[in-house]
Amino acid sequence: MTRTTAFLFFLGNGLFAFSQSITIDKVVAQVGDNVILLSDIQEQRLQAEDGKVAVDPNFDCRVLEQLMVNQVFVNQAKLDSITVSDEQVDADMENRLRIIQNQMGGRQKLEEFYRMSFSEIKDKFRDVIRMNMLADEMRNTITTGLSVTPKEVKDFFDNLPADSVPYINMQLGFQQIVIYPAITKEDKKLALDKIKELRDLVVVQGKSFESLARIHSMDPGSAPQGGKIAASRGMMVPQFEATVFKLKPAEISQPVETEFGYHIIKLISRSGDDFVCLHILIRPEFSVQTMNKASQRMDSCYRMLKMNEITWEQAVDRYSNDVSTRQNKGIISNPRNASQLWDMEDLNEIDQQIYLLTDAMEEGDVTQPNLYMDFMTRQQGIRVVRLMQRIPAHKANLNDDYSLIKQASENDKRTRILEEWVNGKIGNAFIRIDADFKGCKFEQQWINRYSHE
Repeated sequence: MTRTTAFLFFLGNGLFAFSQSITIDKVVAQVGDNVILLSDIQEQRLQAEDGKVAVDPNFDCRVLEQLMVNQVFVNQAKLDSITVSDEQVDADMENRLRIIQNQMGGRQKLEEFYRMSFSEIKDKFRDVIRMNMLADEMRNTITTGLSVTPKEVKDFFDNLPADSVPYINMQLGFQQIVIYPAITKEDKKLALDKIKELRDLVVVQGKSFESLARIHSMDPGSAPQGGKIAASRGMMVPQFEATVFKLKPAEISQPVETEFGYHIIKLISRSGDDFVCLHILIRPEFSVQTMNKASQRMDSCYRMLKMNEITWEQAVDRYSNDVSTRQNKGIISNPRNASQLWDMEDLNEIDQQIYLLTDAMEEGDVTQPNLYMDFMTRQQGIRVVRLMQRIPAHKANLNDDYSLIKQASENDKRTRILEEWVNGKIGNAFIRIDADFKGCKFEQQWINRYSHE
């Protein structure tokens, strides 16, 4: 994926993007008070070509119609006094920018490529993001309360062409019991002493902050970059941010405790809500003795399960101290879609170990205790895993895939409702389309309802 494609993805609907090869030369359509530029369409074409997507002769017409439909929703949202807060816009902006920064290799490369500061980039696209969010809010308002009956689900599935019935990859469901060793006061003191020692090496002895971060920091994301973090207000935990916004450039903080451990922070620069800093993280680590206690406790749990002296649900309640799964019978939810089922792609990216442990198991079998590290918190512990469910790869059917088919049925119904709504609104909206697009074959009934220039 090239940088142009990445940034177009940031915009979601591709309403605007930086591209030096595009000239904004004229308005090609108007819906109410909102205009659509020729460059808006050209940018989507570039995105498709950059992503190796086939572009057929009707591509520009389809893009224009998509953009016009979006503006119909925006106009109605304004009439209905639907709003999105600045906080919502900024949060969505931050999420999109975070994705693009990762694709480009960091904030600095993003700024260098577009020759704008991070704040200027956000200012440039804030209105575009707000319009997209307004359109989405209007769609949600129109389809609020949408549901499908079992008969509608069955009718939807029965009417699918044979070659449109999807092939479902193998799906797996897992449960776990995790025991994390206790972190004692002594463990925390050792971590605090270590971070103080590192601070003295920088402040007193003049050692390089970046070098010490690369060697000692326990933050895998920033340590290879010498502890560098580029972020905006709201992206970091409160204690960290509160410290950052009190520091002066080049100043080094006292030790700061967060849920991740102990930090020292050096401010590099700050502009409004944006900042660049260096930090070193030292996590409290449990002792060998507490790990042994956790291991012995897990061995007891495993033995009782194998001897059928305790049910799985009882074991989860009695032994697990994993907050994310303990209240849900130990079920491990897929963080990508909140489903209780996983496919192989997600497993390989998020928790490869779990598939290797359970590959040869039958449903209901439990693994022996194993060392474990949570992929989100990086917390180490001991766990056993139970294979809750295995659904072999198959062509979708109502018995095994009802929830998936129901979701597809709901999406189909939502699409039909929105299409009917848009078609009903077109006649009341001021529509103007450039004569260059008079030959377009639109899906909606724009024809005879607009004038050509």
